[in-house]
Amino acid sequence: MRRNAVLVIVIGALLFGGAALAQEDTKGGKDHPLFSRWPGYYIMHYDHKKFDTYTYQLKDRKETVEGDKYYIDYSIKDGAEIAGNLEIIRNYENAIRKAGGTVLYTPEDKDYTVGKIVKEGKEIWVCVDPYQGGRYISLYIVERQSMEQTIQANAASWFSDISTTGHAAVYGIYFDTDKAEIKPESEPAFAEMAKLLKANPALNLFVVGHTDATGEIGHNMKLSEARAASVTNALAAKYGIAASRLAPHGVGPLAPVASNDSDEGRAKNRRVELVKR
Repeated sequence: MRRNAVLVIVIGALLFGGAALAQEDTKGGKDHPLFSRWPGYYIMHYDHKKFDTYTYQLKDRKETVEGDKYYIDYSIKDGAEIAGNLEIIRNYENAIRKAGGTVLYTPEDKDYTVGKIVKEGKEIWVCVDPYQGGRYISLYIVERQSMEQTIQANAASWFSDISTTGHAAVYGIYFDTDKAEIKPESEPAFAEMAKLLKANPALNLFVVGHTDATGEIGHNMKLSEARAASVTNALAAKYGIAASRLAPHGVGPLAPVASNDSDEGRAKNRRVELVKR
């Protein structure tokens, strides 16, 4: 009888020990830097992909966002106080606003909320989805970004476009939002533009800046011209291209190649074009 009692105690310890262990964060799981976790919850599932997609359901449309994606699934610990769906939703809405973001949509039944935060030039989308009465909370967070290309547009493809259509779009030149200073990650595109111009010494170009339709048109016209001037100045100063071969101009949002009604379309419209003179 005593031996049986000891056996029961050992089995019980193993069972409760396993349950306690199971309530620790899953291996590799961690909170997203923008959101602290709800007290009494642990990370049950965690997945982070450098480039993936998630479709956010808004009131009258869906928005598919590509980029650095996080999926974090929290579960309540045994004995902890469960928060209700509405309390969870309202707290995350406030957290989104405090981070400088906007709550884009919360349906009437308050079963999830979608927000967007623009921070340091980066769009961060988040969906908060509490379920089973608040026992679980799922976060779907995507930091929007373009996929890192392994195959880049290059001098040869731009020359082909210029020869057949008179112009070529360059998407590898990066600026911070509302600024004309060129970011360091633009170097590969500049190297290819320099290669294009050095291989074709008779080629003279208009360097044309384009923006999306966000903001006031007069401001965007000035911004696009300033960005074009930054490109021509960099080609001359850093890559040895004669300034007389390059003429900067800006057309702001006046020559879109996609609809400005979506984030994807606006990204395509923000570009530099090389136009044969």
